[in-house]
Amino acid sequence: MPKMKTHRSAAKRYKITASGKILRRQAGKGHLLAHKSQSRKNRLTGMVEIFEGNKALVTKELPYKKYSR
Repeated sequence: MPKMKTHRSAAKRYKITASGKILRRQAGKGHLLAHKSQSRKNRLTGMVEIFEGNKALVTKELPYKKYSR
């Protein structure tokens, strides 16, 4: 049986915690930052857990989730 391939863009976008949670970056900090307030930009810093409805899709892209850290 051939090995499954990890979706490389998904592996770069998501981080897996030791307990198995999948984290993502928050949207809105890539560009057009001049008119956004500093407090808004600070709120968008850091990682958040992915939405429960998307968990199956992301898990499918990361078949070897255990080793994706």
